[in-house]
Amino acid sequence: MGQLDGRVAVITGAGRGIGREHALLFAREGAAVVVNDLGGSNDGSGTDAGPAQQVVDEIIAAGGKAVANTGNIATWDGAQDLVQQAVAEFGGLDIVVNNAGILRDGFIAGLGESEWDSVIAVHLKGHFAVLRHAAEYWKNQHKAGTPRAASVINTASASGTIMPNAGQANYGAAKAAIAALSLVAADELERYGVRVNCIAPVARTRLTLATPGMGAMFAMEVEEGEFDAFSPANISPLVAYLATEKCTVNGRVYAVQGGAIQLLKGWDITDTIESEGPWQIEDLADRLPA
Repeated sequence: MGQLDGRVAVITGAGRGIGREHALLFAREGAAVVVNDLGGSNDGSGTDAGPAQQVVDEIIAAGGKAVANTGNIATWDGAQDLVQQAVAEFGGLDIVVNNAGILRDGFIAGLGESEWDSVIAVHLKGHFAVLRHAAEYWKNQHKAGTPRAASVINTASASGTIMPNAGQANYGAAKAAIAALSLVAADELERYGVRVNCIAPVARTRLTLATPGMGAMFAMEVEEGEFDAFSPANISPLVAYLATEKCTVNGRVYAVQGGAIQLLKGWDITDTIESEGPWQIEDLADRLPA
């Protein structure tokens, strides 16, 4: 018996890297998987049906259940079609793993409008659009008296949550927003039996290898049989656990890499100053916490 037997999952960006490992593990654990991947390059340009289909073929060859989806989840219709495909192909939807993302790094002073818009669209709108259409399905199921013990796992990043990274204003802003979106969604959707959590993974993928200053760290060779701390496969067990029907965790953000999983908290109040009357500029100059 697999940990995800009988459950139906959609996984975005599942043709390569971390998403691919999610899809393979979910299928091994008994889930039916809709493998979504547009097949574009690191910066989101181009399309290729190959990556998604290759993962599906691998799953089916191993005796699992999967279908490919090459739609653009950064569009409203593409996200809706993905959710509808899961219901049509496998009779329902229990799990959404939002993982798709692109990189268009650049320093703020030179960042172009399209470089900002495209990254926000794929990461933030892509997460929201799939979540929104899945939430509508789960709400309707709940109202019909057939609720599903559903789970959403969104994907943030160390960039934007715990480690501001110069050159990634667009990426970091989108990832921080995804963490915030996850907490709001967890609060809203709990009434329908839906849990929403978020991960901030660090792993060796084509995106991290393309990130300035990180390539050398991820390029380190690992001896055969040695634990590979930066393998994308190390991320997926946490995601699979959060997707299980019996898991009760809701509204949490976890940093995960190699042998470490850390619970993250957002903005905390660290210092407070108070005034019994209107604030004065000179008073703030003396008292504002630095």
